[in-house]
Amino acid sequence: MDTSLFKDRSTGRIVRTPEGHDAFVPAPLPPDIDYDRDLVLALSRADAALSELSIAGEQLPNPHLLIAPYLRQEAVLSSRIEGTHTTLSELLIDEAAGTEPERDSDLREVRNYVTALEYGLERLHDLPLSLRFVRELHERLMEGVRGAHMTPGEFRRSQNWIGRPGSTPSTATYVPPPVIEMTEALGAWELFLHERGSLPDLIQCALMHEHFEAIHPFLDGNGRVGRLLITLFLSERGRLTQPLLYLSAYIEAHRSDYYDALLRVRTHGDWRGWLLYFLEGVRQTAERAAEQARELTRIREEYRRRVQDKPKALALVDEVMRSPYLTVAEAQRLLDVTNPTARTAVLTLVEAGLLEEVGDRKWRRLYVAKPVLEALKTPLETM
Repeated sequence: MDTSLFKDRSTGRIVRTPEGHDAFVPAPLPPDIDYDRDLVLALSRADAALSELSIAGEQLPNPHLLIAPYLRQEAVLSSRIEGTHTTLSELLIDEAAGTEPERDSDLREVRNYVTALEYGLERLHDLPLSLRFVRELHERLMEGVRGAHMTPGEFRRSQNWIGRPGSTPSTATYVPPPVIEMTEALGAWELFLHERGSLPDLIQCALMHEHFEAIHPFLDGNGRVGRLLITLFLSERGRLTQPLLYLSAYIEAHRSDYYDALLRVRTHGDWRGWLLYFLEGVRQTAERAAEQARELTRIREEYRRRVQDKPKALALVDEVMRSPYLTVAEAQRLLDVTNPTARTAVLTLVEAGLLEEVGDRKWRRLYVAKPVLEALKTPLETM
């Protein structure tokens, strides 16, 4: 690690690891923040967009049906940042077909992200965000995937570093704190996590995320856990009535800026640059998510109207909002009916224009609700 780049000592200090390498120990939060005009404006816009999204979540006729596809899009994009190549369609087809994820390591990683986020949202009901919470998230995220040998659910007991493949602590871009200093930094981070009312929620969330990445407490999975914590933090604080805000699309679209902004906090004390990046990400993501929620609600109501006199097909409309890929066997299970009845319900949705058959399967034909899939995919891919 090139210590000459670390020009601002207010954000932390350089120490020697037991192995004799330089590492960075971040200073406890919060830093002194200069709320200049640009930062205040960015905070105001992000806060307004987040409030609009929260209101949109309250107005959804059945928000649980929209949470599932949003969550899966986040899982795909967050995992892509870490090098996986699974698409949203591949994940949804895999779930609809009921295949074993072990056959595809990328799919397994994305599925684990879904599991971890669903677990975290449920766990918030009886456990506040904390170090214990973070370990539980990590355990579910890393189960059975590459990196699973790196102590899932446990903070690291050895040094790690961030850099190009094949880098060493000497050549790495960044070396986080050694284990003893890491443990102390995590304790201070947890105390900051529990603070209430001393900072705007979005500012505290941005600081919390940056600091977690600076500490880098796991041997693997730090980025994914850190991104999970953004949504979980805002949900815990009541800023999201439904978990509909996920920043991975924005981070994926501006990946180099993301890493540069995080690093400049440590090297130059550039909190302003990081906060402006984070707040713009929240603004864009929240505005787009609110538009998506309205569009998905419109699609749902349109197709419910088209099949309102067909009870079985009507029941399936909500199911394809949750997951736009469907087989007759899955429709049979969801409706708890015979196979011919399920097939009739599926074909009714085909005639109504909501479903169409995809692929050339002779058995277990697969159908997709293209209007739903396009509403989910296109806006996020153009960020």
